[in-house]
Amino acid sequence: MSGILSGVDYSILFPGAASVAGGGAGNILNILYGTGSTGGAASSVDPIQALTQAETNQTADIAQEAATPAVARDIAAFKSAVASAPDISSALANPAVLKVLLTANNLADQIPYPALAQKALLSDPNDPQSLANQLAVTNSNWQSAVQTYDFYNNGLAELQNPQVQSTLTNAYAEITWLNGLDQTTPGLSSALTFKQQASTITSADQILGNPIYRDVVTTALGIPEQIAFQDIGAQEQAITSQLDISRLQDPNFVNSLTDQYLLNKQQAASTASATPSLDALAVQAQGLLV
Repeated sequence: MSGILSGVDYSILFPGAASVAGGGAGNILNILYGTGSTGGAASSVDPIQALTQAETNQTADIAQEAATPAVARDIAAFKSAVASAPDISSALANPAVLKVLLTANNLADQIPYPALAQKALLSDPNDPQSLANQLAVTNSNWQSAVQTYDFYNNGLAELQNPQVQSTLTNAYAEITWLNGLDQTTPGLSSALTFKQQASTITSADQILGNPIYRDVVTTALGIPEQIAFQDIGAQEQAITSQLDISRLQDPNFVNSLTDQYLLNKQQAASTASATPSLDALAVQAQGLLV
C-alpha cells in the first residue's frame, strides 16, 4: 500500500502509519506459518466503504434495529421495571434498567458491576469527590451520565419522564446497532461515533478520558497502548506531540484520521487472525514429531 487513499497521503499525515497498514507483519507471519495471504475474514471488507455505507444507512438501520425482538424485549423490560420501581435506588438495582441505561450512555462494559454502577449513578454531580467524578478521570462517560440525569436530586421522576425514556431507548437501539457493525468491520462503530463528535474535542484530556476518542486517536497515530501506564502529563504529551487538536474542527482531516484508524484496525485484526495460537502451534509441533 502506498499510503494514499482517496487522494489523501496518509504517510504525510501520520509518519510511519503507512508501513503499519501495509501488511509487513502479516506477510512475515504468512511466510513463517503458511497461513495464506488474506489474513482472515476481517481483511475481506473494505473498511472505508463500510464507513460510508453505515453513514448513509444509519437512520433506517437504527429503526430496523429497534424493531428486532431482542432490542424490543430489552426496551419493554426497561419501561416495565421503571414503572414498577418504588424509588430510584430500586430502579437502578434492576438489571433491565441498568442494561438499557448503561448501554445508552456508552457504559455497557460496566454492566457486570451493578453495585459500582448504582453508587456512581446516584452520585452528587456537584461533589468533586463523588464516585462518578473520580471515575471520570479514566472514563468521562460516568460524569456525563450523572450530570445528564442527576438522579441524586431528581430521583425516579427523571427515569419516568417520557422524553428521557424515549432518548434512552433510542440511544440503546443506536448503540446496539453500532456494536453490530464491529462484527464485520473492526472499529467501525468507534470511527462513526468519532466522526460525529470530533468537532467537540478541544483538549488532550477529552481524548484520554473517553475510551472511543482514545482508541481512535492512539490507533490512527500508532501510539502504543502502554502510554496508559504513564502519568497523565506524559499521556497528554504523547497525544499533542503528534496531533494538532485544533485540526479536529476540519472535516477533511477527521475523515483522514478515521480512515487511517480503520485501516490500522483491519491490519491488527488480520494479523491476529493469521497468527496461530499456542495450542495450534503445539498441535503442529506434535504432528512433526510423529
